[in-house]
Amino acid sequence: MRHHAIHDSGAHFAFTDRWGGVSAVPYEELNLGGAVGDDPGAVRANRAVAAGKLGLDPADVVWMNQVHGKDVAKVDGPWGDGPIPSVDGLVTATPRLALAVLTADCTPVLLADPVAGVIAAAHAGRPGLLAGIVPATVAAMTSLGADPGRIVARTGPAVCGRCYEVPEGMRAEVAAAEPAAWSETSWGTPAVDVTAGVHAQLAAVGVRDRRHSGICTLESRDHYSYRRDRTTGRLAGYVWLAPPDGPGAGEE
Repeated sequence: MRHHAIHDSGAHFAFTDRWGGVSAVPYEELNLGGAVGDDPGAVRANRAVAAGKLGLDPADVVWMNQVHGKDVAKVDGPWGDGPIPSVDGLVTATPRLALAVLTADCTPVLLADPVAGVIAAAHAGRPGLLAGIVPATVAAMTSLGADPGRIVARTGPAVCGRCYEVPEGMRAEVAAAEPAAWSETSWGTPAVDVTAGVHAQLAAVGVRDRRHSGICTLESRDHYSYRRDRTTGRLAGYVWLAPPDGPGAGEE
C-alpha cells in the first residue's frame, strides 16, 4: 500500500493497491469494495488489514455508498448499524475519524485543512465531475471552517486521459463543463481526463496545494480497473488527521 503523509501538518493521505489481502480471483487480493460481488468476510478482513497498516482502527473509518452524484454528507461519527448514505462526498471536523473513498478508475479526491481540523473525501468519476462533486465537497469543508487556501488536496490512481476513450459527443459535453478535461487517447480518439478536470475545479475554488498520482489504473496491473476487467475489486483512498507524533507518523 502507498501511504503519503505530510508530517508537519498532521494531514495523512493513503491510497491502496490491490495486493496484501485475502480476496480470491477475480478480486485478488486487497478488495475493499463491499458491493462488487466479493465475499463480505473477505472484504471485512481486507478493511481491517488496510486500516491496521495505516495505524487506524477499522471502526473509525467511515465509508459511503457512492452513486455518481454531487451530494456530500457531514460525518460526526461512524455509521454504526444505521444505513450508509448514498453520497459521493464525506466531510468531518470530528477528531480521530478517517474518511474513505472507493474507486476502480474514477478519481479519488482527498482533502484536508489541518488548521481548521476539517477533512473530506470525494468520488469523482465523469458524472461526478459534471455534477460538481468537487466544488460541493470544498463548500462543505468551508461550512465547517476550512479555508480553501489552506486545503491540501491529493488525488489517487485513476484512468488517465490517454486511456479513457469516450464518444465524441460525450467528450464535448464534459469539455463544455470543464475544458481541462478534454483529452485524446494515445491512439488518437476522443477521451476525457477526469483527474485534470478535478484539479481545474479545485484550482477554481482556491485550492492551491494539489498533487496527483501518476498511476493509470487501466495501465497498472497492480491496481483494479473496471474498464479493463469489469468484474473486479475496489481500491481505497483514506484521509485523516493526526498529531505529528500520532498514529501513522514516520511512515511513508
